[in-house]
Amino acid sequence: MERPRILVVGGGFAGLECARRLERKLAPTEAQITLVAPFSYQLYLPLLPHVAAGVLTPQSVAVSLRRSLRRTDIIPGGAIGVDPRAKVCVIRKITDEVVAERYDYLVLAPGSVTRTFDIPGLSEYARGMKTLAEATYVRDHVIAQLDLASATLDQHERESRLQFVVVGGGYAGTETAACLQRLTTAALKRYPRLDPRLMKWHLIDIAPKLMPELGDHLGSRALQILRKRGIDVSLGVSVAEVGPETVKFTDGRVLPSRTLIWTAGVAASPLIGTMDADTVRGRIAVTAELRVPQFEGLFALGDAAAVPDLAKDDGAVCPPTAQHAARQGKRVAENLIATLRNQPLQPYFHKDLGLVVDLGGKDAVSKPVHVEMTGVPAQLVARGYHLMAMRTNASKFRVGANWLLNATAGDDFVRTGFLARQPARLQDFEYTGAYLTRDQVREHAQALHAKH
Repeated sequence: MERPRILVVGGGFAGLECARRLERKLAPTEAQITLVAPFSYQLYLPLLPHVAAGVLTPQSVAVSLRRSLRRTDIIPGGAIGVDPRAKVCVIRKITDEVVAERYDYLVLAPGSVTRTFDIPGLSEYARGMKTLAEATYVRDHVIAQLDLASATLDQHERESRLQFVVVGGGYAGTETAACLQRLTTAALKRYPRLDPRLMKWHLIDIAPKLMPELGDHLGSRALQILRKRGIDVSLGVSVAEVGPETVKFTDGRVLPSRTLIWTAGVAASPLIGTMDADTVRGRIAVTAELRVPQFEGLFALGDAAAVPDLAKDDGAVCPPTAQHAARQGKRVAENLIATLRNQPLQPYFHKDLGLVVDLGGKDAVSKPVHVEMTGVPAQLVARGYHLMAMRTNASKFRVGANWLLNATAGDDFVRTGFLARQPARLQDFEYTGAYLTRDQVREHAQALHAKH
């Protein structure tokens, strides 16, 4: 008898944890496991600001899928449409070949994309921090601004190249601004022609508080640390317009700047829109057991799913964090195995273990199991947590060695020339225009069934 086909979409925290547990708990004769992922690694997203700042190499936060998985078939590509009634997933391989894959059970963990708004100039001039390529590009771009500012005699050009704007006061934006500000400050000693007073980092967010999840005390402490280091933090403010050499804020200020890094939240993968499924604010609605109730054999989790947060009584859904995604991956695997073996499914329940925010150097704020910490102890907790959360010993060793090397030897402020002459817009890195319409998905499903 043919083995049931389990198709896992997405190689992030949720998808990889699910596939790993399926491998461990299922005998090879019980199911065929296939993973669809555009890259051959799981990106350890929380450390992207360290890659942008040159503290870590890109490879150190790219956790090998093939080192983690032994017998899962990996399709190099991205899912661009799902027909859950026909049980068909349409995949675009990295060669641009489009194939349709049949499945018996589908695990949807396609993650999220950067959330944007209809702001003039944003799509042309904003840079993202969601992918490894974007972090590498941002580093090159920032160092290029220092090189060009040092080389020019035009004072206006120099000012615009030395003003940097980060939009988004959550973890990603705060850590990005903090780590990159440390990079440019340390680099100044290599640029004797530059006046340190001209260099300025701006962190802006429409919310009234910085990282409200940390609570008032730690959020205020993080704000103090950033402002003490010279970062201009503006709350209750957003971007009104972006140009090639200026950024206009909603409070009327116009800054000369050629760098805008956009980290203002995430939205569920556009893959969810290819299905006729119920959604909650764009995320696919699932039960507490992580099932999509309208369709047989379909589970969803991670950033793209609205998973009920049973640890709270207010009907909230789990926030899109790595901590939840990894644990949901394990629960989906257990429930899939229970389904195959005709056993009852269990609901997903997880209490947040706490939060860690690495602001670079000796600066950090952490809240492990609700204990508030700052400074070196918080930094040790933050880095210890990241090392513990990484999936392979090789990645743990690379990250630890990189931290040690950077702390002792510093940075060489090298540009690699990555995408040096490309526009590098948000859509160039996240492929948000690659998805099919529902009618196109149905056509692919029908063509596959006609073949068989």
